[in-house]
Amino acid sequence: MDEVFKALADGSRRALLDSLNAHNGQTLRELCAGLEMARQSVSKHLAVLEAANLVTTVRRGREKLHYLNAEPINALAERWINRYHQARVDALADLKKALEGEPMSKPEFVYTTYIATTPEKLWQALTEPAFTRRYWGPTFETDWKPGSTMAWVEPEFTIADPEQVVLEAEPYTRLSYRWHTFTKEHAETHGLGEEFRAKAAAEPRSKVTFTLEQQGALVKLTVVHDDFEPDSIVLSAVSGGWPQLLSSLKTLLETGETLPTPEPAASR
Repeated sequence: MDEVFKALADGSRRALLDSLNAHNGQTLRELCAGLEMARQSVSKHLAVLEAANLVTTVRRGREKLHYLNAEPINALAERWINRYHQARVDALADLKKALEGEPMSKPEFVYTTYIATTPEKLWQALTEPAFTRRYWGPTFETDWKPGSTMAWVEPEFTIADPEQVVLEAEPYTRLSYRWHTFTKEHAETHGLGEEFRAKAAAEPRSKVTFTLEQQGALVKLTVVHDDFEPDSIVLSAVSGGWPQLLSSLKTLLETGETLPTPEPAASR
């Protein structure tokens, strides 16, 4: 928590966050050019922001792209906003909203959190029904091999489609699959509305990727949800749902309990 306050206290680092809020997924070169800051200075400030988990990075070929990360802002909001008068923390609330909002430049969602668990336990939580039904709701029927189909199973319905496939599965390290089909049963059960369902179903199928990295007693979990078209209605929905879903996953693994069930449209 102290690292987050320290990172936000510097005007140059806030400028970097503002730059990423306006244009997410920038390289170091792009950040330097946009802010007219020396490369060494930007690198040092980014290191502080990454240490505070306010910025996360994703490798794309030879490039390292930088993204805003909402997880520490969520933690600050949960700890402080409900305990003090809202008017005194308007700036923090605005930043939280900005970090959780839809990226303005690249149609994708990136989020990093650190969980006091093991890669093996986290892998179980991402794949095994005993875990997913507790913090998420659905369970997945698949053998978790690349190319295999996966059905999303809920008490009221099952979503099965040939295009719902596992893309990557490296146990305890990396998992990737295509997002589910937006069926009428799904929409009716979760109160999404036919207009949302029709628009979501018309979009290209998106992809979610989980990367697990052991870091001492913690596991760094990075979630990238991408393959969206510009102005995607699905991206807008999942961008609001992933932070709460991943907070519930973290809480389950660290305490054995889960957070209250998220709103249906956001979680799926």
